[in-house]
Amino acid sequence: MIKVNVEKEKIEIIGHSNYDDLGKDIVCSAVSSIMITTINAIDKLELKSLEYKRDENKSMSTIIIKKNDKITLKLLENMIELFKSLEKDYPKNIKVKES
Repeated sequence: MIKVNVEKEKIEIIGHSNYDDLGKDIVCSAVSSIMITTINAIDKLELKSLEYKRDENKSMSTIIIKKNDKITLKLLENMIELFKSLEKDYPKNIKVKES
């Protein structure tokens, strides 16, 4: 299961969805696409508002929010809503937790 932990200053995405075999897993693919598209958009519009870390060994990505500007927050909010939409369709494969 993919766990998305949303905190005030960081978002952690941990694990694999186990929906299908690696390379065929549409849930993992959707999560990766949503995350990378959001990060790339923010990087192009607001330099230095995020820090992104990936740990392949732990299957973990961390987005650290360094600047709370309107554009960054709106794009991150959109990303979280897309993750929640996936959670509704695939409740056994992704869980979004906001603290």
